[in-house]
Amino acid sequence: MKRNQFLKSLGLVTMAAPFAVSSACKGKPTENDSNQVKQAEKDLFFKISLAEWSLNKELFSGKLTNMDFPAKAKNEFGINAVEFVNQFFKDKANDKEYLKELKKRCQDIDVTSVLIMCDGEGGLGDTNEGKRLQAVDNHKKWVEAAQFLGCHSIRVNAYGEGSREAVAAAATDGLARLSQFAKDYKINVIVENHGGYSSDGKWLSQVIANTKMDNCGTLPDFGNFCIVREENECKEWYDRYVGTEEMMPFAKGVSAKAMDFDDQGNCVETDYNKMLRIVKKAGYRGYIGIEYEGSKLSEDEGIRATKTLLERVGSQLS
Repeated sequence: MKRNQFLKSLGLVTMAAPFAVSSACKGKPTENDSNQVKQAEKDLFFKISLAEWSLNKELFSGKLTNMDFPAKAKNEFGINAVEFVNQFFKDKANDKEYLKELKKRCQDIDVTSVLIMCDGEGGLGDTNEGKRLQAVDNHKKWVEAAQFLGCHSIRVNAYGEGSREAVAAAATDGLARLSQFAKDYKINVIVENHGGYSSDGKWLSQVIANTKMDNCGTLPDFGNFCIVREENECKEWYDRYVGTEEMMPFAKGVSAKAMDFDDQGNCVETDYNKMLRIVKKAGYRGYIGIEYEGSKLSEDEGIRATKTLLERVGSQLS
């Protein structure tokens, strides 16, 4: 099937979704547009958000800014909830004027700030106590920024080097310390399966349980289950369905990763029907964030394809 035919089969060439077309034409969504999105989500057992990383190429190139990301999510994709990535406003965590303007832009178009994905602040599972405590301190400013923006969580990394047991103990300590701080701000500290030990669902769920903190949880990602990677190639995979099922009891967010699609619009690497059944069975009713990372479709096309798939499968299961 040719690229154009494939896009037409998903309704992406004509942007068949009424909301996406009307909003893009009008420039700013109306109250009626927002009501259409909310009504559509009532038919699903979950809500849809957009992970900023889905647009990382456009952001790194400078064609899109973090400040304009919420409007793009709403106007072009009909998504009224966003998940920020700290890399795209790394020097703004303590900039109250910047955060105030970002918050205002979200409020003006009725977009919910869901969470901030935090990278580059150190591993909370670092077996070196000094580095681990520094990582805890480095994340505190993002807890404060998340509260200011109205987010419910920050996503962190439980990275560390050492034995399985040593990193688990270190991660439990680091996460517990940060969660204790975040508790006063009513912010959750959630860990994504992000490679290494953290992509082992059993390991991660046990670490979270051992923190004994109610605001410490997981962010199951449908695709990040590579345990051993060498020279940019995964040498060992953890079963993504088993891993997701193990993490769901602690889930405070879910990431719908997608890389490629077949000619029926199904994700090639993940069975969304099977995965969403696992999510629903766990009683999860929160946001599922779209995180497209493929290369065959453009970022915009990939986001729309993932959203179409989520809505189709979600409506069948709701």
